[in-house]
Amino acid sequence: MNKVILVTGGSKGIGANIAQNLAKKGHTIILNYNKSEEEAKKIQSDLAEKNINIDIFKADITNHFEVTKLVNFCISKYRKIDVLINNAGISQTKLFTDISDLEWNHMLQTNLTSAFYTIKDTLPCMIHNKSGCIINISSVWGLVGSSCEVHYAVSKAGLDAMTKSLAKELGPSNIRVNSIAPGIINTDMNKNLTEEDLQNITHEIPLERIGNPQSISKCVEWLIEDDYTTGQIISINGGWVI
Repeated sequence: MNKVILVTGGSKGIGANIAQNLAKKGHTIILNYNKSEEEAKKIQSDLAEKNINIDIFKADITNHFEVTKLVNFCISKYRKIDVLINNAGISQTKLFTDISDLEWNHMLQTNLTSAFYTIKDTLPCMIHNKSGCIINISSVWGLVGSSCEVHYAVSKAGLDAMTKSLAKELGPSNIRVNSIAPGIINTDMNKNLTEEDLQNITHEIPLERIGNPQSISKCVEWLIEDDYTTGQIISINGGWVI
């Protein structure tokens, strides 16, 4: 069944793969981007060549006013949002003692507060329809913590706590809320890692390989179709964290 799906941070990496996969499955996709306009337009044009149309919408989701414009666009055009996928996020590797106030606040605003904004604005429609699916893309580091990525880990742990709390609060409205916590996935977010870094990490993973965005997209697809899973943090990490 066709769903109206909003994907934040959908122009690159995991978000781009999710958006394209769901569009090919016949869903109506609104792809949000902020700075990566060229990448978003390329995804749109590549899909158009396959007679698949998606909307792209520029919005800085750290700004509540812009989030409201994004959500209003979706609802005014399609009368509903069935699925919200909070994928937008940033990362940074830095000693805790070197993290500036600005960097701390920017990390939490981008990875956590933005999800507060998108969920807050989307919920009235979902509650009215007594139906909805919210999927937050968090991280394995939100589960176990990470040296030199404290602010990133904290933001993702907060996202998982929001997931569990909202699942309890929104269950009576038939709205399911889940997180997917990827391990290391082959995207631009890991471009700061050297080949040696990647090899060392691979040796620690029981499946002995780095993950691909497709694995995350398949889980997203399942969570959309399933009707009895909520409040779960599903970690897809090749056995890296068990």
